[in-house]
Amino acid sequence: MRPMTLPRSTQISLEATPYYHCVSRCVRRAFLCGRDTESRKDYEHRREWVVSRMHKLAEIFALDIAAYAVMSNHYHVVLYIDKNSANKWPLIEVINRWQKIFKAPSLAQRYLQGDTLDHCEQKKLREITSIWRERLTDISWFMRCLNESIARQANAEDNCTGRFWEGRFKSQALLDERALAACMAYVDLNPVRTNMAKTPEDSGYTSIQQRIRAAISGDQPKSLLPFVGGERLNMPKGLPFQLDHYLELVDWSGRHLDPRKRGAITENTPPILDRLGISSKHWLYLNRNFESRFKGLVGSVETVRQACTRLNKRWVHGLRDCQEFLSP
Repeated sequence: MRPMTLPRSTQISLEATPYYHCVSRCVRRAFLCGRDTESRKDYEHRREWVVSRMHKLAEIFALDIAAYAVMSNHYHVVLYIDKNSANKWPLIEVINRWQKIFKAPSLAQRYLQGDTLDHCEQKKLREITSIWRERLTDISWFMRCLNESIARQANAEDNCTGRFWEGRFKSQALLDERALAACMAYVDLNPVRTNMAKTPEDSGYTSIQQRIRAAISGDQPKSLLPFVGGERLNMPKGLPFQLDHYLELVDWSGRHLDPRKRGAITENTPPILDRLGISSKHWLYLNRNFESRFKGLVGSVETVRQACTRLNKRWVHGLRDCQEFLSP
């Protein structure tokens, strides 16, 4: 008997964390992307569909992309929910953002055209845009808009109908810096771990490749959530690590994930692991098993228990692993 699926409201708490790891898998045997050895068809171009749509939606939603990887039959994305920015949007911006995805009703169109609305119409418009504002900070709506678009394109190309994705995407709440760093590295190293690429910089359609290419010019990609360094007063929006430290960490991890190079772990491990309080042995285990070992809530035992209290959850799967691998 399969366990009952929990509603998203019991898995997401912005008070606990704004970071979430989402995974969506293709339900059919046909590939989402890449070359299908059975049908001998090449679907490599679909990777660009996913990446382009993902970045376009991130510009519309109050969500930032921290990491992503597009694989052969699934994709990963780590999202940051920017609730504060969404709350500051004026009414007209909410309408303009929403109608980039969906057709706005005539009431909103009249408002944009400068028509005078009576009291009841103004109240109704505020109610509608309040719903839109909430949806534009909702990862479920983001994933819905992403997956439906790709499914329509793929079904049209395959000349078929029916479900393209599994019924629900998988999500993990990343409750602290340890969980965030481990998950991002896990996502960025997917192609290396599955032998699709030899190095992070060779990993096509991943955030790590995009970051490395930008770093060569001394920049950070504008379409990705930037690295802003460690926690401090007046902390700007961004990832709480230094970019060079994270790139060093991913490069070091990728070398040890290569099955041809397994063996003793070198002593000169990246210093970021010391700051995070994670041993090199545990870090490499997380890079191979992060998705399978943890379910809805991921972090130290303390942060997981705090999140459980906010979400009225009595128990969470993987608490023992959180204790062993992610607790100081």
